[in-house]
Amino acid sequence: MFEAEHEQLRETARQFIEREVAPHAEKWERERIVDRSAYVAAAKYGLIGFNMPEEYGGGGSDDFRFNAVINEEFAKWGNVVPALSLQNDVVGPYFSTLANDEQKKRWLPGIVSGETIVAIAMTEPGAGSDLAGIRTSAVRDGDDWILNGSKTFISSGINCDLVVVVTRTDPAAGHKGFTLLVVDRDMEGFTRGRKLDKMGLPSQDTSELHFENVRVPSANVLGQEGRGFYHLMHNLPSERLSIAISAVAGARETWRQTLQYVKDRKAFGQPIGSFQHNRFVMAELDTELEIAEQYIDRCLTAVLDNELTAVEAAKAKWWCTELAKKVVDACVQLHGGYGYMNEYRVARDYVDTRIMTIFGGTTEIMKDLIGRDLGL
Repeated sequence: MFEAEHEQLRETARQFIEREVAPHAEKWERERIVDRSAYVAAAKYGLIGFNMPEEYGGGGSDDFRFNAVINEEFAKWGNVVPALSLQNDVVGPYFSTLANDEQKKRWLPGIVSGETIVAIAMTEPGAGSDLAGIRTSAVRDGDDWILNGSKTFISSGINCDLVVVVTRTDPAAGHKGFTLLVVDRDMEGFTRGRKLDKMGLPSQDTSELHFENVRVPSANVLGQEGRGFYHLMHNLPSERLSIAISAVAGARETWRQTLQYVKDRKAFGQPIGSFQHNRFVMAELDTELEIAEQYIDRCLTAVLDNELTAVEAAKAKWWCTELAKKVVDACVQLHGGYGYMNEYRVARDYVDTRIMTIFGGTTEIMKDLIGRDLGL
């Protein structure tokens, strides 16, 4: 699946983590935010912008295997990392595929250099999975849009310089009434709310965003007016595959560390992994992880062939995230009392993994999407 150039990037990602992340991880976790300098450093290592056009400083590669390599290495390390999957897999593609030439000149160089951190604002206090329930709206005023509303659970909400806001611009048009507006951090009326206190992922800055009569120039419409919903549907499969990749890679690392633990930890005069029940648990998890890894490879092949469907991505997303939850829960149990101690990574993995079945589309929404495809 991976070739020499992908493995070279894998080694680069490991070096970045060792040199630029590990020395600061405790501080970032304590302060509940990753320092902005980490994004600039990541760009210097070539971990941001490799899939952006070359004329704006990017690498010009749309090979999603590079995305997968970075996601895997970051997931193996843990969640005290800059949100590069958001930059590369989730939000970046909106800018690289929907922006016009003038917008690309304005925005892409900063994104590629890591100096411009991006976010996307979909979820609202009263609208999560049901995007049709979005109330944030914008009305035309000359060449500008006047934006009002609130968003919540926004990843990189504190750090972001540019935020793609999903906005209702035609209340009577249903799914055809949404437009993507790009809001700059310095626009008057744009404020950050709380940096949300989450159960897990403490270093990831998730926040509320508020827009009060924000004047957004029409030059900041991303894509086509009234086509916002369709732009979202086009980009969601790659986001969901990205989440699935991280889920499996993270769970595999938790399993690997647990394997070593059950070999070293002794009870009743023998390693706890030698007891039949525990041996069976580890065997089952290993098997299920390998099956998930094979499906991920199949999805990556489909991406390379431009054939990945929304249904295939939904299958990967729900199955791999639910499996990660199962694996980590079993590994906590195998650690016994130590699995409840935060000094052990498995305890932190337990709370960090839990959100994966929710963000990017809940397990239930994924199953509904698949079921509808079956004609049900």
